[in-house]
Amino acid sequence: MPEKYVLTIDQSTQGTKVLLIDQNNLIFWKTSLPHKQIVSKNGWISHDLSEIKTNLKKLFEAALMQVKPDQLTALAITNQRESAAAWSKKTGAPLCNTIVWQDNRAEKLIKSISYPKLAETVKTKTGLALSPYFTGAKWGWMLLHEPKVIQAQEKDDLCLGTMDSWLIYQLTNKKSFKTEPSNACRTQLMNIHTGKWDQELGAIFGIAIESLPEIVDSNSHFGNTNLFGLLNHSIPIMSVLGDSQAALYAHGCFNAGDFKVTFGTGSSVMLNIGSNLPRSIQNKLNTSIAWALNGQTSYVLEGNINYAGACITWLKDNLKLISSPKETSNLALAANRNDHTCLIPAFAGLGAPYWQPDMKAAFVGMTTITGKNELVKATLDSLVYQISDTISELKKLFPQINRELNVDGGMIQNQYLMQYLSDITQMQVKLAAVSELSALGTAMNAMNHNNKIAAVKVYSPNMKFSQAQLYRKDWENWLNILSTKQSVL
Repeated sequence: MPEKYVLTIDQSTQGTKVLLIDQNNLIFWKTSLPHKQIVSKNGWISHDLSEIKTNLKKLFEAALMQVKPDQLTALAITNQRESAAAWSKKTGAPLCNTIVWQDNRAEKLIKSISYPKLAETVKTKTGLALSPYFTGAKWGWMLLHEPKVIQAQEKDDLCLGTMDSWLIYQLTNKKSFKTEPSNACRTQLMNIHTGKWDQELGAIFGIAIESLPEIVDSNSHFGNTNLFGLLNHSIPIMSVLGDSQAALYAHGCFNAGDFKVTFGTGSSVMLNIGSNLPRSIQNKLNTSIAWALNGQTSYVLEGNINYAGACITWLKDNLKLISSPKETSNLALAANRNDHTCLIPAFAGLGAPYWQPDMKAAFVGMTTITGKNELVKATLDSLVYQISDTISELKKLFPQINRELNVDGGMIQNQYLMQYLSDITQMQVKLAAVSELSALGTAMNAMNHNNKIAAVKVYSPNMKFSQAQLYRKDWENWLNILSTKQSVL
């Protein structure tokens, strides 16, 4: 009997991946296509939805060269969260480019509504601090500045969705307009206490919730697709999860206290806190939803780091310090230990747990011994410190946190980064055996599998905490200085 596969879409920041994942949770085949990062003179970051759709059809064509159509049992989706899309309800055509999650063009909008009482309302209802990072503010910006979006709203022809909803709408030929809680909870328009869109939140951002998709469980039947006409029959779309939550699923973090760190373009530190919301969600982290499965919702605490792999890309493409990310581990290991240079990676401000959207990036503490090795080391260290600060906040809010730190993403192959993360946190760092963990997680959800992917390698602390903290103190000192005296730079 021929093997059966879940056709899986991983719609990421840098490109689109399509994978075939078998019934044993093994990746049989994968391929990908990049899409253009449209960066304006203001540093705003956008994606062309039409390019993404064209790429997806090409990837489907390649996938169907590997298997017969009747071997596909279902389609599953995982996607970059917070990115904002707008399209015509009637035609399905994009009304403007996607505003990518990293983009902070809505900063002025947020400042104009940042009254203490309003900010408290948003945090209480959504678990998220009022910020241009989240999707609601991005849609609010579109409704002020994008003519086609404004006109579509006036004509009742507007669909607003995160990338999962856009894909579902296109894949089902406009028949299904749905999302699920792991994506919806990141828009600042869903009330996490009720699991529904909130009229008051919509009014804050100037958004009619009628423009938003239906919220259903993460393992619902989202509709049927014939893959843009490539199949003579349809297959069901059976799973949708935001990329970070999908990785949490694949790690097997189903119990309260389990947590993981995903290293991608940005980084997500996510802790499962179980089926009950904490008494207070007025804290420095984000309270979000892991998933809703068969009517049961699981919640998470999360800290998001805007620039992780993106910092390494910056070293390569902008500073020309490296030709490949693979070089960074050895360069950091070769750095002069007497150098205390720090990078404050606030290229789009700093998110949780600092919440300083106005802060700018800077290398600080440089001396004449600072060179390429030291700058690379400072860049990797900055990521470790942000993760460590986030974990410290998690411990305050949820002391039952496990001592095992599950990690995934492209950067986990960086030996220096993983060992230093173990030393600073004094935790065992367990590397996932599979690199495509988000795709695997949503495919497992489609198949109703809840087993845990094994770790391929474990890093344990080999440095005393007091010794590891020597460089961290420099980070803390500079962070405090720059938060109050950014103008000195």
